[in-house]
Amino acid sequence: MPFSIETIPLGPLETNCHIIRMDGQCCIVDPDAWPESLLDFFHQAELVPIKILLTHGHADHISGVADIKKHYPECSMICPADDVFMLSDATANLSSMFGMNITAPQPDATCVGGDVIDCNGTELHVLDTSGHTPGGVSYYLPSLSSVMTGDSLFAEGIGRTDLPLADGRKLVKNIRENLLSLPDETRVFPGHGPNSTIGHEKMYNQFVVCP
Repeated sequence: MPFSIETIPLGPLETNCHIIRMDGQCCIVDPDAWPESLLDFFHQAELVPIKILLTHGHADHISGVADIKKHYPECSMICPADDVFMLSDATANLSSMFGMNITAPQPDATCVGGDVIDCNGTELHVLDTSGHTPGGVSYYLPSLSSVMTGDSLFAEGIGRTDLPLADGRKLVKNIRENLLSLPDETRVFPGHGPNSTIGHEKMYNQFVVCP
């Protein structure tokens, strides 16, 4: 199958786990809990995950990391630098709010806006979309005209900013500067809900459209 992005909703919040496929390998963006369906997908599709990419450190985006690393120990995990502390802190990653103590392994590497990550020859550009969390990022693939936005930008919505550590003004500023500046045809793959395009969000997203 040619280079592509596929999405599998995982966990109780139906977090979108995005799978970037290329030549029998893949990169995984935001694996949530109960990843059995994800592991079955890898087996059936004969895919070997080589990288786990986190958009931010909330529990519903990190809770599948340990299981994937257990099955694929050579798979490296990359976390936004300013969200690393959330991986081991159930209060910071919000799992304690639901009576759980969810943690994830420490990352093999960290990233910040402006970085470029190589996934089997495919360039992923790291965009600063912090504000929902202190270090939140999005991953832009120019070759597929696609961006995976985590919980920063949704279809006609944005991530919650009434949570601990969130900064609403910062989030909107980063979306306007680093996401809405992408070409209109860029497909948006968010952390929850349906896909969109940058052009659509520039027209109809009331949270980020400039007055």
